[in-house]
Amino acid sequence: MLSVAEAQARILADLIPTGPELVPVADSWGRIAAADIAARLDNPPADVSAMDGYAVRAGDCAPGGALSLVGESPAGHPFPGRVGPGETVRIYTGSIVPDGADAILIQENAQEDGGIVTVAVPPGAGQHIRRRGQDFAVDQIVVPAGRALTARDIGLAAAANHAWVTVRRRPVVAILSTGDEIALPGDPIAPGGIANSNTPMLAALVRACGGVPVMLPSARDTVSDIARLAHGIETADLLLTAGGASVGRYDLVQQGLERIGLTVDFWKIAMRPGKPLMHGRIGRVPVLGLPGNPVAALVCGLIFALPAIRALAGHAERSLPEDVAILGGDLPENDRRADYLRATLSRAPDGSLLATAFSRQDSAMLHTLARSQALILRPPHAPPARAGEPCRVVRLDTLAI
Repeated sequence: MLSVAEAQARILADLIPTGPELVPVADSWGRIAAADIAARLDNPPADVSAMDGYAVRAGDCAPGGALSLVGESPAGHPFPGRVGPGETVRIYTGSIVPDGADAILIQENAQEDGGIVTVAVPPGAGQHIRRRGQDFAVDQIVVPAGRALTARDIGLAAAANHAWVTVRRRPVVAILSTGDEIALPGDPIAPGGIANSNTPMLAALVRACGGVPVMLPSARDTVSDIARLAHGIETADLLLTAGGASVGRYDLVQQGLERIGLTVDFWKIAMRPGKPLMHGRIGRVPVLGLPGNPVAALVCGLIFALPAIRALAGHAERSLPEDVAILGGDLPENDRRADYLRATLSRAPDGSLLATAFSRQDSAMLHTLARSQALILRPPHAPPARAGEPCRVVRLDTLAI
């Protein structure tokens, strides 16, 4: 059995990011920048006022001194002249500072009467002025390639004068669930059957990773049906299967996909839940075969499919971030497989993060998974751990998954 780290490395080794496409900046949330986004202008484009008040020469200002008001500089309508000795110009936040002025006398520190402005508290030179390019300068990289664009990044790109941005095409991920026992949610369920939770769950995971899910019809437990439904995936960037990847009599995914050209890289990993994980290729399309138990399918999806989809999307951050917590209960010695224990999170009296594993870790208990806020990571052959000891966790509560 491969280790989790080796399996991740082999899955990611030969993935090629999707190509670039142009999208309106307002529609680019969550998309991955395919190239650095550089500023097309200075921001601010000139020295501007940071406050409402009066543009002055700091050297002309003294407590009780008087200045002659010679004009105003509203936003978008710069004062065309120059501020000379003993003069001032009314100015507003964001307005261009007129030539000759080197400070802003804020309106709270001045009194205007009949064209004369009396100084109460004089400003220092340069005070309340935002200098040209103070935020960013022309040609400066404001959003790096590989970043998933947030609302903040979109505002920044727009301020840098980009109406369109170059992003990676969303990876297309085909999803194939297998099993005679599964039925579409809402359809009649035959004796011994279950509702298909894997396909919609994995589709949601794909969307959360920035991909486009294509949900194929469920395949029966026959080699020919698996081959038939998987045929024509050439337009996909990744094929995810759920179920049928183990060694049982009806675990036929590998045989079915081999009929249409599957070459297998590996199919077992030292992990719980999720030992039967298959990886290979059909032509140029990578294939990731997830376990059929829904908890194992999603946990393996988080650990292996999420980094793969992010890699295809050109995302700079691929793996899930880990955190350190304190165990809320004792844990037994681990065997040769890495454990990903579903757990709740809370705060200890001292404010530290407390992770408490559920007492039952069955790989078919979706209710437990839905209530989980973290996965406690236990390496192979880990010794017994006691409550209060540190542990590594993957935070689920901070993911939109």
